[in-house]
Amino acid sequence: MRNNRIGLKLGLVIITVFLIVIVFLGFAIDRMFTNFYSGEMRRETEEITSHFTVMANAADTTSEQTMMTFAEFSNVSIFNILENGNVILHSGVHDSTDSTFIRTSDLKKIFSGEKVSLLYEDPSGNRYFVSGQPITAGGDITSALYVMSSTEQMEQSLSGVRNLLILSGMGAFLLALGITWIIAQVLSRPLLQMQKATRKIAIGELETRLEIKSKDEMGSLADAINDLAIDLQRYRDTRQELFSNISHELRTPITYLEGYSKVVKDKLYETEEEKDRYLDIIYQEAVRLQHLVDDLFDMAKMEEGKISLVFEQIDLSELVGQAVRKVELKAKDKSLRLTNSQSGKASLVHADGKRMEQIVLNLLENAIRYTEQGGINVHLMYTSKWVTLIVEDTGIGIPEEELPYIFERFYRVEKSRSRQFGGTGLGLSIVKKLIEIQGGELKVTSKLGEGTRFEIHFVPLKDNGGEST
Repeated sequence: MRNNRIGLKLGLVIITVFLIVIVFLGFAIDRMFTNFYSGEMRRETEEITSHFTVMANAADTTSEQTMMTFAEFSNVSIFNILENGNVILHSGVHDSTDSTFIRTSDLKKIFSGEKVSLLYEDPSGNRYFVSGQPITAGGDITSALYVMSSTEQMEQSLSGVRNLLILSGMGAFLLALGITWIIAQVLSRPLLQMQKATRKIAIGELETRLEIKSKDEMGSLADAINDLAIDLQRYRDTRQELFSNISHELRTPITYLEGYSKVVKDKLYETEEEKDRYLDIIYQEAVRLQHLVDDLFDMAKMEEGKISLVFEQIDLSELVGQAVRKVELKAKDKSLRLTNSQSGKASLVHADGKRMEQIVLNLLENAIRYTEQGGINVHLMYTSKWVTLIVEDTGIGIPEEELPYIFERFYRVEKSRSRQFGGTGLGLSIVKKLIEIQGGELKVTSKLGEGTRFEIHFVPLKDNGGEST
């Protein structure tokens, strides 16, 4: 476990808790046995004292001899003591000269008719249970009878119990140590696998995956790490593709700009019409380059949360009509049908006009780019609940498994045909973000080879004549 620090820490915690439990459990069991043996011995001593008291009350020589014989047989010592403390009868192994266990307060209690019991330790360190009861004659208390019973046998029994507890505790500890090591290894192994996997992911090995299939928090964490690796891998791949696309998209207009501007500057054209055609190419490539820069700039501002909007009352019918007219030539160049229609009673929406036009133009240009035959249908639908803009094409469509990712930054569906269709993979990401920050919703459905349908939903203004805040 030298390299398994988490396993070591986990094992130490478990062992520490187990040791605490064993110590407290051992202490509780020891107190339970001690109290049990002590109670039993105290009760037994008091019962013997009661028997001796009955014998003493007989007040004859036979009774006294019987008491002394019984005391030796029972391995106890008896003391018959007068009220002044003088010992008038003694029998047993205890030294009769040691009377320190006799306390004046106890004698007063006995001669007042009470019973006393106490735990006594003699000068040699021997421990005894002592029980004292009154002896009566003719209804009067004449003396006190003390019975002393050694606790040596009880302590030997308790010592055996304690030794058994210690041995059992040591065995349980060793067993727990082995079980703890196994548990620590089992519980820490997934964490170590995750540590190694995250280190590999951190240095760029994004293909790393964890094979932890448990249905608990460990499994959930492993799944989260795998999802993170997948997202990072997708982000890296799309970012690399973005850089490749941007490099290509920048290189193409720059090449045109450089080449045709040199032709115009060096007057390598033959007619003014040829010159105008070169200037037109230069202008178109400059616009293309500006669009790319604008997309990158918008994306950067959105990621930083610094994009600014100017909200106003917008007539989407007019705005969509202007956007359709702007892309008519592009659709005509590809022989595509472009239709614009609406249904329901028109109402205004609260949005940024410039950004709304950017959204519509982006969707229309995207539809034209990925449609080779058929057409694009633009439809505005007004209801009391929603203002819905639908942009539907008959293009190449999007595979169902790729639909969840088309709004991600840098993502492109047609990677192998990116040169043919162009674009940077930023348009839909920008569109979705612009719609969301203006309070709208964007939905998409698509079938591969049949076309794609985008729906934008905005809440209409209830009072067209008032200001919306």
